[in-house]
Amino acid sequence: MKIRGLVKSFEPYRVLEGNYKIWLDKNENPFDLPPEIKEEIFEELRKTPFNRYPHITAMPLREAIAEFYGLNPENVAVGNGGDELLSYLTRLFKGDYIVTTPPTFGMYYFYAKLNEIPVVEVPLDESFTINGDMIAEKAKKASIVFITSPNNPTGNTQPREEILKVLDTGVTVVLDEAYAEFSGKSCIDLLDKYENLIILRTFSKAFSLAGARAGYLLADEEIINAFYRIKSPFSLNSLTMITAKVMLNHYDVVMERVNYIIKERERIYKKFKDYAYPSEANFLLMRLDAYEFLLEKGIVVRKLGGQLKEHIRVTIGKREENDELINALKEFLEGDY
Repeated sequence: MKIRGLVKSFEPYRVLEGNYKIWLDKNENPFDLPPEIKEEIFEELRKTPFNRYPHITAMPLREAIAEFYGLNPENVAVGNGGDELLSYLTRLFKGDYIVTTPPTFGMYYFYAKLNEIPVVEVPLDESFTINGDMIAEKAKKASIVFITSPNNPTGNTQPREEILKVLDTGVTVVLDEAYAEFSGKSCIDLLDKYENLIILRTFSKAFSLAGARAGYLLADEEIINAFYRIKSPFSLNSLTMITAKVMLNHYDVVMERVNYIIKERERIYKKFKDYAYPSEANFLLMRLDAYEFLLEKGIVVRKLGGQLKEHIRVTIGKREENDELINALKEFLEGDY
């Protein structure tokens, strides 16, 4: 019997399931849903028959997202977080390879390996910015180009003019905007002009729904139709669908928390601007080899490797959590570890 080995080990997450007091490693929103919104969700769940399958393509949520953005439901696809959507997108388009722009989100590589698709890299420059001309040259036989803006783990947005250079080639571009609410920048307005553009969004970050696992795509109707021809039916459960729909009706709460996180992000950045990179996401990339030191203080951050070795990525938490982080980092720097 031959079994395909795991592409990626999740052992680090199991190791860290301990009594750490502050978790700033997964770019989660530090705020749970307010009790009154949870009650609203519970009321909707009480009316939901759990013995029945959900809508086969999650149309109720697709309609709600479409109304939110002024699009048609046929321009929207939903799934169990952005990761599930990436797994299908990687298989959907024909080409010899995919193109990525490292350092960037590791799951692009995960699904490429899982589906035995080669990866061609066009690294970001020293300011972590894409070069549209270089990507366009490398993408001639690509199935997909993945561009992340704001980029994870660097936090910066990518210039629209560079993205347009890639779109103008006609290659399929997946623009991952998982953190767009924290930057106030988006290319959703380009969907009408570019049939090869796919916007990937999530409810996990700004909407505080990482535990619900809800992501969505915005794209041309032809792409969405093709997507649903390969997607498993009934894959988005009723609980997730209802929860995401309710949160779309409370965008004022979402943005109140986004603004809080932005203020905290800037507060931390100003204190460590000699070590931190500017960010337009809900995290900061820092040139500090402080992972083990912070762990000893009960603070979990993301340890990076490769070209970002001796860097950490720090999720922005609540003010009191951030205060402990600030104090710990000051102690680290004063101790010259």
